[in-house]
Amino acid sequence: MLLQNGWTILQVLLVVSFSQADEQVCRQMGDPENPQLSQDGNMVLGGIFSFYSSWKDRMDTYLHKPLLNFRGFQFAQAMLFAIEEINNSTDLLPGVSLGYKIYDECGSIARSVRVALALATDNTVVAALSKTPCTRPSQVQAIIGETSSSPCMAIATVLGPFYIPMISHFATCACLSDKTKYPSFLRTIPSDYYQSRALAHLVKHFGWSWVGAIRNNDDYGNNGMAIFTETAQQLGICLEYSVSFFRTDPSDKIQEIIDIVKTSTSKVIVAFMSHMDMDVLIHVLSQHNLTEYQWIGSEGWIVDSQIAAMDIHHILDGAIGLSIPKAHVNGLREFMLDVKSLNSSNNGLFTEFWEALFNCKFRQSASSADIQRECTGDEDLTGVQNSYTDMSLMPIFNNVYKGVYAVAHALHNILKYPFTHIKNIYFKTKEGDEVYFDENGDPAAKYDIINWQPRENGAVEFVTVGLYDASLAAEKQLHLQNKSLIWARNSKQVPVSICSEKCPPGTRKVLQKGRPVCCYDCIRCAEGEISNITDSVTCVRCLPEYWSNERRDACIKKEAVFLSYEEIMGALLTAASVFGTCTTAGVALIFFKHRKTPIVRANNSELSFLLLFSLILCFLCSLTFIGQPSEWSCMLRHVAFGITFVLCISCVLGKTILVLMAFRATRPDSNMKLFGHTQQRLCVLGFTLIQVIICIIWLTISPPFPFKNFKEFKDKIILECALGSAVGYWAVLGYIGILAILCFIFAFLARKLPDNFNEAKFITFSMLIFCAVWITFIPAYVSSPGKFSVAVEIFAILASSFGLLICIFIPKCYIILMKPEKNTKKNMMGKKASH
Repeated sequence: MLLQNGWTILQVLLVVSFSQADEQVCRQMGDPENPQLSQDGNMVLGGIFSFYSSWKDRMDTYLHKPLLNFRGFQFAQAMLFAIEEINNSTDLLPGVSLGYKIYDECGSIARSVRVALALATDNTVVAALSKTPCTRPSQVQAIIGETSSSPCMAIATVLGPFYIPMISHFATCACLSDKTKYPSFLRTIPSDYYQSRALAHLVKHFGWSWVGAIRNNDDYGNNGMAIFTETAQQLGICLEYSVSFFRTDPSDKIQEIIDIVKTSTSKVIVAFMSHMDMDVLIHVLSQHNLTEYQWIGSEGWIVDSQIAAMDIHHILDGAIGLSIPKAHVNGLREFMLDVKSLNSSNNGLFTEFWEALFNCKFRQSASSADIQRECTGDEDLTGVQNSYTDMSLMPIFNNVYKGVYAVAHALHNILKYPFTHIKNIYFKTKEGDEVYFDENGDPAAKYDIINWQPRENGAVEFVTVGLYDASLAAEKQLHLQNKSLIWARNSKQVPVSICSEKCPPGTRKVLQKGRPVCCYDCIRCAEGEISNITDSVTCVRCLPEYWSNERRDACIKKEAVFLSYEEIMGALLTAASVFGTCTTAGVALIFFKHRKTPIVRANNSELSFLLLFSLILCFLCSLTFIGQPSEWSCMLRHVAFGITFVLCISCVLGKTILVLMAFRATRPDSNMKLFGHTQQRLCVLGFTLIQVIICIIWLTISPPFPFKNFKEFKDKIILECALGSAVGYWAVLGYIGILAILCFIFAFLARKLPDNFNEAKFITFSMLIFCAVWITFIPAYVSSPGKFSVAVEIFAILASSFGLLICIFIPKCYIILMKPEKNTKKNMMGKKASH
């Protein structure tokens, strides 16, 4: 409602500006607005094009002659051609003639709005004193034009409340798709939303992640570059710089841009610019010979032959960009070259156009001194080469042609169905092109991918090397043909434009402080981490059973480490265990062979043989600690060790008690009865049974189990036996220690008893060695890593077993084998015993 009220006030102001409150006559304020080209008809179409380059020049009494814009004349010719075809058609708008009013906006936004209001209100020349109202109903059904986005925005804003359709052939700003602001705006060229995204995907396709950007400082450039920047960021592309300028900017501003380009490290420049601004920029670039940059162009200039002709230093050679797909309209080229059709209501415009086209002068328009070649009016364009005869913009001419036909089809449908809207039309041109608009008034987005390829004669050919179709699936939208592309400096190699080299596998990216995300350093992954892709952001930690290889690009299985029979340490310990077993078995054989001798029978030979048997088990149980741990081996090694050692110490303790009681008694016979063979057996059995019970409880509650230790070594897995219950393990060791201490005490007390062969002395030494070994075992076991802790435990078992074997049995074997004369009862009793 507010918007409608605002435009009501605007209309009132328009009325006031052209009429007096107290008079009913119409008085024109200011210069009248007459169309440059016009023709009457039942229905009239408006046209707004730029025939001159500057409105300021037009108002300057020709002190500076304005430059004619041949493109504006070409667009107007395309519109006239379409109207002529429609008027000659018997199928479309039969019996209805189309007229036209075409205005020149002279490259000025203010002028564009002024002529748009003239079309909307029929504000043409009116008699100075006329009874005709100044504001009459609009005589135009639609307006074809404007060429640029900024004028279109201004015109569409003004015309919106009047609901006069405006169809542009070249205004691409995505902002014009906003129907809340521009409800009556339509266009036959795709929105820059699709072009900007297509340019970003094109840059990504060639691997350029570090680019510069130059844009028009207007709605076309700023909005287009904003969408490009947003899409580029999503695709991982960084802009080293993004600068803007307008063709009217002072030379200092353009020089700043040149300096930025020179000092940049990026080798690719995205130029989102119109052909007029590119004309200015290429002129300055040519002065600095900046030929080493790869240019990416928007449709505003990429197929402009005039820019290619100006590029005499080949700065833009190899440029690649997007253009409207090639088009051909039968008869349009011939119609355009028949320039006499422009000689209508504005003879002054036609005269200037003719003189500029053929580079001649009509006699009445110049002094004799200025005449270089006189115009006759019969000149022919045959052989003339200039921007007017260049048909490279035929796709844009086709857009004008389709815009006129869209209005005609809408009018045709309205005559049949009054409530038809122009946005709902659908038709095919005579060449088979489909014409329709989406809900935003935009056509389908399709672009040719163009590559500037220089030829031997110095000319540039615009070669189509691919297609972008926004209507397809995302992965199929960009399609490049298998054609050899030409790049900057006529190279056949795709240029490289990156801020930092790609990080190889085994490294990760670390952003450089204060710089864009495309600028980074490559840091090697830490030990145990890998990256197996290029440009990895993070390193991934390997699973616990794996470790990183030397290149840090793959996880390899860790080496499983345990005390094995194959390694030197395991082999030596195995040999020591076997040697101890064999030695103990040899001693047992010697004792068995001399079992009736006094030295064997002394101190209960049965306990001696049982002790030898337990020592064999002690030597053999050390072998269960070697090899890969398993569930059964882990339980067996600790249980076997605990029980066999208790059996061994129990036998030694029995022998010690027997010696002590035999020599301390006043009546030996009575003491021997108290600790006879049966009691000795029960003593050994009782002590051993206690250890068996401890082991059973340990195995029941929390038994040892195989365990993979990842903590000791980073790159190795230690296969070991976890204790399960530490209390159970130390209970087994503690019980062995208690028995060993008791045995040591008893043996120490019996060490000075009168006997030529006092076994208690040797038991004392053996227990001293046993206790020393196991006391030093504890800190060594706790501090040794991995398999070395197992080796320490095996060494303790073997050392204590050898200590018992050597201290208790080797002296007896020496007497048996080397001093048999001492192996007598008399010698064993000694002198005091003989008394």
